Amino acid sequence: MAFSERVPLGRTALQVSRIGIGCSYGIGKRSLEEAFDQGINYFYFGTLRRAAMAEAIHELTPAHRAELVIAIQSYARWPRVVVKSAELALKKLRLDFADVLILGKKDQDPSTELVNAAIRMRESGKIRFLAISAHRRSQFRKYIADGIFDIIMARYNAAHTGAETEVFPYLPSSGGPGVVCYTATRWGTLLQRVENEPKPTALDCYRFCLSQPQVHLCLSGPKNQTEMQDALRVLQSSPMDADELAWMRRVGAVIHNQNAHNFFLRKLIFD
Repeated sequence: MAFSERVPLGRTALQVSRIGIGCSYGIGKRSLEEAFDQGINYFYFGTLRRAAMAEAIHELTPAHRAELVIAIQSYARWPRVVVKSAELALKKLRLDFADVLILGKKDQDPSTELVNAAIRMRESGKIRFLAISAHRRSQFRKYIADGIFDIIMARYNAAHTGAETEVFPYLPSSGGPGVVCYTATRWGTLLQRVENEPKPTALDCYRFCLSQPQVHLCLSGPKNQTEMQDALRVLQSSPMDADELAWMRRVGAVIHNQNAHNFFLRKLIFD
């Protein structure tokens, strides 16, 4: 399937573009509006809630609210703080509801009180669907089995492929949560040249992630118009073939091993 086609985000049935945009790195309002015009409809008002995205969403909402998928996030551990954080996000966006509330970086089971507070927000209509993210991939097996969360948000790229054994096999064949992946370029390190291999582009990194059948959407975090165009090119592309996937895995393995080696050296020198 070409990546130009929107897909249901798991059991939520939200129709989403295969690439989503986060606002944390400073992309401007006009670029966000142009991205929507060219097909991107998933806007992640996440870690750093930039005014440019709030303004773009405000401009787009009157004519396009039913098409937009707006995700907000809170890293808070306390129920009242999560609720307040969500309400502040809605106020800044000038929205009555968000489509997705993400409980961010939950590497251990969130408290029952926190989950219940999020569920109450879903029941109240302030948010439509619940999502959860974690760096510890082993947590997702429980989150998937519990069935509380409509969407999971996992780190996945050519250098960090652990989700292929620790997350994706535990997803049901149908009726499962939506799957959003992030850090596709591994903070830019996958864009380095590796000896005897072609140099990957951001487009290659996004295509690698989206070639995984369980992944519905890949997040991007453009900081300028050039990087936005890299993200938009995903919509004119399609899944990688076996040779392309093998190449990206070779590059990813080298980058991963370099990072492990550098980490060991830093520990040896400074600890």
